[in-house]
Amino acid sequence: MAERAYAYIRDEIVTTRIQPGSPVDEERLMAELGVGRTPVREALKRLAQERLVTVFPRRGTFAADIHIDDDLWLTEVRVPMEGIAAQLAARRATAQQREKLARLSDEITKEIESGADLKRLVLFDAKIHRCVFNAAQNPFLADTLTMYLNLSIRIWFHRLDRLPDLAPHVLDQREVIQAILDRDGERAHAVALDHLNGCSHSIRTGF
Repeated sequence: MAERAYAYIRDEIVTTRIQPGSPVDEERLMAELGVGRTPVREALKRLAQERLVTVFPRRGTFAADIHIDDDLWLTEVRVPMEGIAAQLAARRATAQQREKLARLSDEITKEIESGADLKRLVLFDAKIHRCVFNAAQNPFLADTLTMYLNLSIRIWFHRLDRLPDLAPHVLDQREVIQAILDRDGERAHAVALDHLNGCSHSIRTGF
């Protein structure tokens, strides 16, 4: 129950259905989830640790603000760590994980050719990143990168009207996946860095 509450509230915040700086309505969340106050409070504690909400004594809980430098700071930590994750995934991914990555690679072109909107592309790109994180077979790395990715997604959703065309950057993911499938750790590391740096540069230009 607590895990379901956490996932639901996290998604509400990451996709900015709860806008940055807005109060978190615990009563509404309890009603929508059909749970009591305890699971919601436990979820909010986790989200505070992940910098998605801010708790103010006697004022309540608010979706964390987004600052102009957040994307730059997140990129500074995500780039080296995602390079490591891709490199490890090339060495450690299980057969099942490789099959999933191959399917995602096939779906990339379909998503773009279907005219997927920016929201869908952002979430699809994030799905690929998470698959790579898990394939690295390092839970500490996966958990940390997932937290940073959620913070990045939130910034992008907040600025959807200013985002550039993400299709070329999502297409880049095919190179990352292919390097992992080829078990080429060095190349996976390099193309993962190129993908993230290129995507972040385009997004910051739009900001």
